[in-house]
Amino acid sequence: MSGSGAGELARPPHPGRTSTSAFESGTICAVAGQSQRQMRGWAAEYPALYGAQAFDPALFSTLSLAAAFSGPGLTAGGLRMANRVCLWCFGLDWLIDYVASSRAQVRGLVRRCARVADGADPGDGDCAEDELMRFLAAVRDELAAEPAHPGLRDVWREELQRVLDAMALEWDWKAAREKGEHGPAFEEYLANADNLGFSFVFASHWIASGGGGNVPVVREASRAVQRVIRLLNDLGTYERDLKWGDLNGLLLDRTRAEVEERIGELTSEARTLLRDAARSVPELAGYMERQMDFCAGFYGVTDFWGTL
Repeated sequence: MSGSGAGELARPPHPGRTSTSAFESGTICAVAGQSQRQMRGWAAEYPALYGAQAFDPALFSTLSLAAAFSGPGLTAGGLRMANRVCLWCFGLDWLIDYVASSRAQVRGLVRRCARVADGADPGDGDCAEDELMRFLAAVRDELAAEPAHPGLRDVWREELQRVLDAMALEWDWKAAREKGEHGPAFEEYLANADNLGFSFVFASHWIASGGGGNVPVVREASRAVQRVIRLLNDLGTYERDLKWGDLNGLLLDRTRAEVEERIGELTSEARTLLRDAARSVPELAGYMERQMDFCAGFYGVTDFWGTL
């Protein structure tokens, strides 16, 4: 990644930040290693879904590192739900962005996910879509057993629907661009940041972590962090998105410098909202902020996906 902005984004200003000691890093990496083994085990349960070359060993490694560095002090068990739902989102993204060949397929997948989330039987087929449904049902049932689930169940369901609708909308935008039609404007694209899935993953982690907090404030902070990560992702995945035909903020009506400036504005906004959220759930607010900072460093070098 070229340009002075990449270096600046890899080290966003954060007053009072101290470096992580080698001891702490070792502990975090050990937890990430345990999480990676868990994730590879989950993927092995759904071979039709996660057998594609894009789900290479580095994907599991880097996803587990992102969670572990965002929640230092948490065990692999404490990060289990975040990692499970993150992996599920990657499977959903794969089926919508790279497997689906028609709008009808996308809409059918979205409707089926919604039904399973609401309690429907996922079925027992052996295709990738069937496996995605069984994985979602397993997550649904595991979360339902958590004490915090009744208070946040509607939040979880709404966040899932936002992901489904946002991914379907992005598929429509991509299809339109392939026909030579105009795609979304930059701010319209940014408003669809739910296709990233961060807030849905966080809602699942929130339930598994015991819930609590000022729900509207915490959700607003989560959405602000998601917007930052959406654009950081675009800076880091620009070359791959060109090859894979994905949408990217840099392919719309903004230069790289303008996108970087927007990231700075959004980051400041997110930190303010995170301070508000920290008044009721300091650990969860810290988790979100570290996710944002981790992504600033990570996407300055690479991204999660393997090759097609």
